[in-house]
Amino acid sequence: MTLAHAKVGGALPAAAGELVVQGEDLGTWITTQRAGWDRLMPAQQYLLETLGIEPPADGEVVVPVRRSQDEWWAVNLAAARQFHARQGHLRPARKHVEMIDVGGGGEGEQEAVKLGTWLDNTRKRVGKLSAERRAQLAGLGLEWAVWEGSA
Repeated sequence: MTLAHAKVGGALPAAAGELVVQGEDLGTWITTQRAGWDRLMPAQQYLLETLGIEPPADGEVVVPVRRSQDEWWAVNLAAARQFHARQGHLRPARKHVEMIDVGGGGEGEQEAVKLGTWLDNTRKRVGKLSAERRAQLAGLGLEWAVWEGSA
């Protein structure tokens, strides 16, 4: 993604959330590469440097950007709501990927959410979910009673 963006003359973002291309936050990706610079192969480091991505300076601490569990839940729940609104049910195929709008800017930025996998895994962990999260999914028609016996 980053290489293709740079090849067409696109400027690289300085921080997470500044640029999302085909569902990938390039700022987050760049920060992650810089944070793990010492674990990259020399060829990978060289490629990043040719794109203008530099290793952390001496004394600079680069912390990879990570979503919290609550942020992940919100993204997956948004995908579930979107799927339910369109299909009238919450039974996607296990391999179903739901594209949701991200960024809130209405700029057409999308993120791919592996909704089928997330729902399947969530059903298997029903006993570990808070009552609030169970209620959020039950409000979309997910029947927990069917899954509680297998949890």
